[in-house]
Amino acid sequence: MNRKRLDPASSPQAAFGVRLRSAREEHGWTQEELAQRLGYSSTHVSSVETGRKPPTLRFAKSSDVAFGTGDMFERLYRKVRNSGLLEGFPQFVEREAEAVEIRLYEVGVVPGLLQTEEYATVLAESVVRRGAISEEQAEERVTLVAERQAALVRTPSPWVFAVLDESCLRLSVGAPDVMRAQLDRLLDFAELPNTTLQVAPFAMGERRTIRLPLYILTLPDRSLLSYAESAQQGHLERDNAFVVPLLTAYHQLQADALSQAESVALISELRKGIP
Repeated sequence: MNRKRLDPASSPQAAFGVRLRSAREEHGWTQEELAQRLGYSSTHVSSVETGRKPPTLRFAKSSDVAFGTGDMFERLYRKVRNSGLLEGFPQFVEREAEAVEIRLYEVGVVPGLLQTEEYATVLAESVVRRGAISEEQAEERVTLVAERQAALVRTPSPWVFAVLDESCLRLSVGAPDVMRAQLDRLLDFAELPNTTLQVAPFAMGERRTIRLPLYILTLPDRSLLSYAESAQQGHLERDNAFVVPLLTAYHQLQADALSQAESVALISELRKGIP
């Protein structure tokens, strides 16, 4: 991707590269001079400018400091990072941070909003070992988990309804201390004044009304938004004609799931059984 062919509209990564080069040239710096200010090699700077290498958060923040651009490059970086997420998820995360009610159902793994940093790190590192993402991308995934959780610590706090498939508790992730800490986090979550935690046991069988991970948001204006995903595809839905039936199915799932007291008892029992 050379200078003439680099189109900022082609991708967030290309937009970052074009803006970086423009800022450098406006300051009259060579790539070598900028590299010294950022603490990177000139080859690395060149690769980012030409879109061959994605920027990291550290690179973006260093660029903002070097050029005195506030958080402009950091914001551009977040668009680059989000471009690797499933379709609709970046937009969902933005609305999640302002929702007054969050309903979630997860299968297989503990959902990001309830993960410990260690649990999230193990999951991300496993994807690195499969060659699906880089180590930098893994770090960014863990950072996103922390950012989503931090965005929920606000006043007034949103009400969070969480229904976890029993598989979320049974799947062993990382060393025993990682799972112990994760189950402890779930127990702590259940004690919060603005949360409801339920487990959908395997025994529900065919009565399970939802089979794939699902999130439903109630926004400040009481409008609804849903986000559902499979392994390769995400779908953000704002049309009530489609979201309301999902909300009904969620209520039915809650009705058949274990109560919070029963769920806490099950989690506590599994916690005791970890060696």
